[in-house]
Amino acid sequence: MQKILMVVNNPAFFLSHRLNVALAAKAQGYQVVIATMDGPAVATIKAHGFEHVVFPMRRSGMNPVIELASIWALYRMFKRVQPDLVHLVTIKPLLYGGIAARLAGIKAVVYAVSGMGFLFTGERSQLNVVSLITRQLYRLALAHPNSRVIVQNTTDKATLQSMTQLKDEQLVLIRGSGADLNHYQYLPEPPAPPIVVTMAARLLRDKGVREFVSAARLAKAQGRDDIIWQLAGSPDPGNPASISEQELAQWQREIRYLGEVEDIAELYSQSHIVTLPSYREGLPKSLVEAAACGRAVVTTDVPGCRDAIESGVTGFLVEVCDAEALYEAVLKLADDEELRQSMGRAGHQLALEEFDEKLIANKQVALYQALLA
Repeated sequence: MQKILMVVNNPAFFLSHRLNVALAAKAQGYQVVIATMDGPAVATIKAHGFEHVVFPMRRSGMNPVIELASIWALYRMFKRVQPDLVHLVTIKPLLYGGIAARLAGIKAVVYAVSGMGFLFTGERSQLNVVSLITRQLYRLALAHPNSRVIVQNTTDKATLQSMTQLKDEQLVLIRGSGADLNHYQYLPEPPAPPIVVTMAARLLRDKGVREFVSAARLAKAQGRDDIIWQLAGSPDPGNPASISEQELAQWQREIRYLGEVEDIAELYSQSHIVTLPSYREGLPKSLVEAAACGRAVVTTDVPGCRDAIESGVTGFLVEVCDAEALYEAVLKLADDEELRQSMGRAGHQLALEEFDEKLIANKQVALYQALLA
């Protein structure tokens, strides 16, 4: 039996974004081992019947000694587990695991790029020292001769092609991790008014949380008390871009704050519009889930977000960091029930055709089969 080792830094992220792939691989007869940092979600991973390995890795920070120790720890883990293929997900496992996999003589590697981020965008990115170092790490990490690199949007694919020696057939475009269409089902909108506008995300500045709150302020200033702006998610203290608890407490006078929400499908079923004014994404799962639930979306015209919708058909695109444009797009949907609902139906159809998590998982398992043939 061939062995797959999936390496993901955050165990909760594995459950939300890669569990479907691991289950599909297991169903195809592979032995699947999951390696993550420790955390409460590990128990759930084991409950699904997977062998789990804990590995030490800091999510942030660039202390050279600690980062080299992470590469050494991954190398030792690879030698101990002896997988036939490693599947590396998110930036640090990808970069460090890619180097360690080559050193350990792993037969095949699948790299999953969840989003290139701001190090590779903007006019000054070429001059950024961290960006230059990271580019070199990408070239080194992605150099395994028997590998495939999964990207989630066309912009990231072009970026990687420009900065590495990857062949075109090594880069595979798979749009996100999909949604469970049995759970995220189309349901009619709740009665209106009020119109409920929902944003569900980690509370980070680059998710556009401040723009969401600013749009809510504009609505209030215009006397639009018939629109409720609700925010689901929590700060991430380990991330330097996290919103502070103090700032969040101030916002609760202007928006409805829900905290962490377990059942996002239920949350969307009680909403009319879903928004994500993010600065950049790989391909945001929240927009895919909103589409599956038949909700019109408003998001930003940036890589990843623009790839998750059909502009003018399933929702609207607005400029990044533009709270007024966000408000105006939400207002257009709030005031036009027929348009809003037609976009929701189109979004649901898009999800059926493009974002079924079973189809997406099978595409990734097919890469395992090709590399291990």
